Amino acid sequence: MTLTEPVIIGALSPSRAGDFMTCPLLYRFRVIDRLPEKPSQAAVRGTVVHAVLERLYDLPAQRRSIPAALELLEPQWQRLLAEEPHYAQMFADAAEQAEWLDQARGMLERYFTLEDPTRLEPAERELYVEAVLDGGLMLRGYVDRIDVAPTGEVRVVDYKTGSAPGPDFEAKALFQMKFYALVLWRLRGQVPRLLQLVYLGGRGEVLRYAPDEADLLATERKVMALWAAIERALESGEWRARRSRLCDWCDHQALCPEFGGTPPPVPDRQPGDTVRSSRRAATDEL
Repeated sequence: MTLTEPVIIGALSPSRAGDFMTCPLLYRFRVIDRLPEKPSQAAVRGTVVHAVLERLYDLPAQRRSIPAALELLEPQWQRLLAEEPHYAQMFADAAEQAEWLDQARGMLERYFTLEDPTRLEPAERELYVEAVLDGGLMLRGYVDRIDVAPTGEVRVVDYKTGSAPGPDFEAKALFQMKFYALVLWRLRGQVPRLLQLVYLGGRGEVLRYAPDEADLLATERKVMALWAAIERALESGEWRARRSRLCDWCDHQALCPEFGGTPPPVPDRQPGDTVRSSRRAATDEL
């Protein structure tokens, strides 16, 4: 009997899938061209807040308090700054950086109004997951937190440092969580009981959704359809721009036809998530 790893036709993460759904040209700029982007204060603040919440659960339950979380903020910011010194250039002056940190403190304080960390013992934090679908597409990403009840039921939790979306945008917000649920289902054979988005911006809200197998099969079909569209763009070289309100925050307007720009020639290489590799293991005799 022989065992052979499946041929991987490509890989996709929730964020890159979201890029393609938002704007195929944005996906190309980020994944194919790998164009540099300026660090965003909001995105970097999110990274720091996530790091604090991850490390909060390193503490004994009784010590997981607001002061303890706030005490972790400055060290995590300094750690990130040491890894990425150019983040310091995001701020015009020390006062602007101080205000940015104050906003992060507010998010951490808000977290304690939404969950009681003294009553939680996460099974996993910042868990990297990947699974290969039958068609050969690898799905991968990082899950902020997984909780497992004594009865074995699984809850998938993601922290968001923005405000909760309105009803018209909830489906888009839940796509990432269904993506993770699909990966976990394919990996472990168990549909997560609950998907939970914890929004730390605005007034602070929690969005919950209980998926079933039909949801995840629909998500799998959607992901495969997205990949088919990406492959068509790879073959044709046509990456269409899709204008939306998100264009206001895009770093690539100068190269976008929607704003009078001209994209550079498509590189011959296919880096990042689109790279195809056989990953075919040598045959092992059992």
